[in-house]
Amino acid sequence: MARVVRLHPERENAGNATAQEPAASAPRRRITVAYRAVASAVRDERTRTVARFTARHTLYLAGGVRVVARRAWSARTAARYERAMEAAQAAGLHEQAMVWEERGRAFRAARHQRRMDLLSAPAKLARGLVVGGAAGAGVLLALGGALAWATGSWADVLTPTLAVIRLVHWTAIVIGVVWGPVVAAAPWLALTALWAIGRRAHTAPAWALPAAQRAAGDAGAPITPSIVVTALRDVGIPALRKAIKEMGDHGAQMLSPIVIAGCGVEVDVTLPSGVSTEEVQKRRKKLAENLNRHEHEVFITIPTAARTVRLWIADSGALDEPIGPSPLAIDPDITADYKSGRAPWGQDLRGDAAALSVFQRHLLITGLSNQGKTASLRAVALWLALDPTVELRIADLKGVGDWSMFAGLATTLIEGPTDEHVIEATEMIEEGVAEMERRLLAPRGTTFAPLVLLVDEAQVAFMCPAVGEDKRPYGGTKATSRYFNAVRKIHNQGRAVSVTLWQGTQDPTNDNLPKLVREGAHIRASLVLGTEEQGRMALGDKAVDGGAAPHKLRQGLDKGTVVVAGDGIKVPGSQSSITVRTHFIDDTTAEEIATRAKDRRGGLVTTATAATDEPADHLADIAAVLGDAKRMRTDQVRQRLAERNPGEYRAWTAQRLAAVLETAGADAYKSGGVMVVSRERVRDALAARDENPTESH
Repeated sequence: MARVVRLHPERENAGNATAQEPAASAPRRRITVAYRAVASAVRDERTRTVARFTARHTLYLAGGVRVVARRAWSARTAARYERAMEAAQAAGLHEQAMVWEERGRAFRAARHQRRMDLLSAPAKLARGLVVGGAAGAGVLLALGGALAWATGSWADVLTPTLAVIRLVHWTAIVIGVVWGPVVAAAPWLALTALWAIGRRAHTAPAWALPAAQRAAGDAGAPITPSIVVTALRDVGIPALRKAIKEMGDHGAQMLSPIVIAGCGVEVDVTLPSGVSTEEVQKRRKKLAENLNRHEHEVFITIPTAARTVRLWIADSGALDEPIGPSPLAIDPDITADYKSGRAPWGQDLRGDAAALSVFQRHLLITGLSNQGKTASLRAVALWLALDPTVELRIADLKGVGDWSMFAGLATTLIEGPTDEHVIEATEMIEEGVAEMERRLLAPRGTTFAPLVLLVDEAQVAFMCPAVGEDKRPYGGTKATSRYFNAVRKIHNQGRAVSVTLWQGTQDPTNDNLPKLVREGAHIRASLVLGTEEQGRMALGDKAVDGGAAPHKLRQGLDKGTVVVAGDGIKVPGSQSSITVRTHFIDDTTAEEIATRAKDRRGGLVTTATAATDEPADHLADIAAVLGDAKRMRTDQVRQRLAERNPGEYRAWTAQRLAAVLETAGADAYKSGGVMVVSRERVRDALAARDENPTESH
């Protein structure tokens, strides 16, 4: 007897579920496989290439239709005259607006006349056909008569007429054969023409372009009106984009003619209502990318015309090419004239020579470290050194030999970064103040030789913690600072008597370049800086608001490129600044130029290395400047010594004076809180020295 085995109900149900699961999951597996296949196909680069190809050429065709339609509409209507008239009115050119209005009126009158002519055209055409046919028949019969007379056969009278009939017959046959293919090909030819127009107008978006073209872009491509308008349309300003779309000429009315400007092109853009120049300036980087240029290759300035920006667009890579050598290096006969001459400083972005006039102008050059600040400042000083009438006094607070070639050119040359060097530089500026005051008090009509005081790395002076014997700090930004106070005095009155100050400083801040000092310079130049705020400190708000952007220069790549604001250099009337690529003069060439300048000056001896045949009698000179005064402050003694013998005493410091007095036994001492020199002690020292002639001066 067969044995029946029953499974547990739960196990039985589980078994059934297991058996049914493959059948139920099969559709899901098929859907999953299909989804993965489709996703893989979509992600495949070949599929994307085909999709881009299809989208690109479809959009070329659609864009071509749009372009032709707009051109036809513009040609058939007076829209272009109305747009030109509105643009002229917006720019305030009312006479030009009237001219465009008159042209539009003439266009509409001519269009009306053409339409009236079309109404009478059928009757004129019929009359012309009758008259033309009769005249043609008469001519053919006349030719036939002449031919029959010549041949003697009257049958030749109809020969010309029969020839024309045969020509018409064969023409009809040819047209009948060709007409079909022409009709069949015409739509394709029209589509091809529309596609070509769309392709030429770049109507396909960037994502639809081939991969190689997307990677390379159109870098280096010539700048055309359509490229400029497209770049402005896509710059990210909704009002500008909408206005361009509504313009029948695709925004061409906004542009002035594109002109070649040095190593690039220049174009003025009159912005539509509702779009500010500041909005465009803030999008310089995106605009440059839309123009297929790097940010540093596009400069945006504000001309005098209202609601207008001026774009200067460099040829791709042109700004990375070096400019030629300085005329100072290649012309051994070049001369300088402080009053009427201009230093050959470099080239502007147009490629034109940029020359700098320093006549009675204070100069300030700022920038980050190692960007060519010293070289740019030194190039101007080398040119000025070629004018023998100019006196130079130089303090290099870096002290690595960048200005060593001026030994024998400058009457004072201080080189070093220490507090002692800052003290000497401060005293040099204070002596310049004393000279300025002497000149200001001179009789009217007195002429003075130009005096240029130059301090490189001036931030070291402002940051110096040293305090003088009178408890006044040498550095700092307060009115008690000796350096700051002396600089302000020269800025206030120095130019009137040809005493000017040139300063070079790094990384401008309110601590190392006070506002009153930077605003006292007539010429303000800046190399690359880190932030827009620093750019405003270096050049002023007006220059930066007008398009000056030293913070947009590339650190390390734009060495020697300066943005200049102020007078002394030719700046286009509609701009607040100019960008100059300065000539680089290396140390060897600078030595050669300095040697030429020394030859013209006839052997000037620099104070720091002075050596005379007859050494000065320091103690006797001190006694002489003391005169009848019982005692005198040490700084006043040094000032009078410098006036008595500038070549010997101009570079004297408080330490040097103290050492001489101590050696002679006439030590300075403190009286009333300041160091003074006693007349009695000096005279006693002189008497003791006379009794012992072997004692050195």
